[in-house]
Amino acid sequence: MTTTFENEPGRLFIGGQWREATDGARTDVIDPSTGQVVTTVAEAGAADVDAAVRAAREAFDNGAWSGLSGRERGRILNRVAQLIRENADEIAALESRDVGKPITLAHAVDVTNAANDYEYYASLAWSLDGSARDVPNNRLAYTRRGPIGVVGAITPFNFPLILAGTKIAPALAAGNTVVHKPAEETPLSALYMAGLLKEAGVPDGVYNVVTGTGPVAGEALLRNPGVDKIAFTGSTATGRHAASVAGEGLKQVTMELGGNAAHIVFEDADLEKAIGAIIGGFVYNTGQFCMGGPRLLVARSVHDTVVGILADAVPGVPIGDPRQPETVIGPMAGERHLKKVEEYVELARKEGGRIVCGGERLDLNGGYYYKPTVIADLANDSRVVQEEVFGPVLTVQPFDSEDEAVELANSTPYGLASGIQTTNLTRAHRVADRLQAGIVWINDWPMLDPAVPFGGVKASGFGREYGPEALESYTKVKSVVVSLD
Repeated sequence: MTTTFENEPGRLFIGGQWREATDGARTDVIDPSTGQVVTTVAEAGAADVDAAVRAAREAFDNGAWSGLSGRERGRILNRVAQLIRENADEIAALESRDVGKPITLAHAVDVTNAANDYEYYASLAWSLDGSARDVPNNRLAYTRRGPIGVVGAITPFNFPLILAGTKIAPALAAGNTVVHKPAEETPLSALYMAGLLKEAGVPDGVYNVVTGTGPVAGEALLRNPGVDKIAFTGSTATGRHAASVAGEGLKQVTMELGGNAAHIVFEDADLEKAIGAIIGGFVYNTGQFCMGGPRLLVARSVHDTVVGILADAVPGVPIGDPRQPETVIGPMAGERHLKKVEEYVELARKEGGRIVCGGERLDLNGGYYYKPTVIADLANDSRVVQEEVFGPVLTVQPFDSEDEAVELANSTPYGLASGIQTTNLTRAHRVADRLQAGIVWINDWPMLDPAVPFGGVKASGFGREYGPEALESYTKVKSVVVSLD
């Protein structure tokens, strides 16, 4: 951990300096594995958000960052990636305690992907250019691609480190400045990264962190006229509000919202491999994953076999203390998230669902644990099938034909991710083309890489994270036409 962060724990990071909230307000950060307070952080108000936006605007306007060449920005972002790797143990431990994320997952996925994010966009910063266009009448036309300005990044509680990097890395690579509002439950890695970015050489005011609540700090960021773009990840309901408010100010917007992905298992699937993908798809990150696979659609001929295997296998998935390396399922991120899962499982019982396994809390050290749960025999119009539960809960439905599988998969309002298990390559491509989702995994779940874009359709949002597509969304194009007469 950097010296700067050690000296100024839990404060706002504005204009390259640590500071308390204007009114001195602070909020608790809870360890979800014990329910105990681990620290407090500053709770920003509207005045603090405005100060952060003004610092970001000044840094943008004076060219401290946007005035650097793409190569220079790329070198600094590569240094960020290097520092993440050098501090991997501390960052993983911080993320595990803040989110309840199993330490092995935090190391292998969160820290690794965060470093890869900065490294990938560092390389793209070198090639951020325009193109010449063929036009008539003795004229020369070309385009230039430049930064948008000040980006307001609002990120969720489930993957604080990764889902901040998916926004901050391309925004900075393109030359923008950033004001980051992390989730109020999980702010610690954002504050840690502020110290790392400063140490790497990112100029003061280019990256700012305002911790606080959505209704206060988040709303102030959405409404601030000094913000040029909003990059948001969160629930669909909150995303609708955020897009509406940002639209009032004609801010550019990207929205990565909720999901409720279908995982289709055809009769010719390799069940031994499929079961691993199925379980991983719904318990990954304790089910708090918008691209998880909580809806399992199984060909009727193998439905009972698959349910039987899951009934035996799922209770054996290690659940418990996230600091233990063998743990696969940790606690939910907070009490309210746990209660939401309990309410949905109770609703499933009322709607006629059969609890194959799980279906209850796990009492452990005062933490927010819920046993991985498989539910069969629910109708497709069940709320538990149609809505986003966002916990370690899997519903299982049979289908009789490929057309029915596709119809069921596309039947919810969401369209973020989906999956197919089959050994028929022709069918895999055919069905993938018909699924309404931003990313489709075939015989896998979930492979994510900075080079591969993801994002939603329908109620799962618009715009893309990752890939060159994300970098483009943080730029604006200017055309220049020169008369040669």
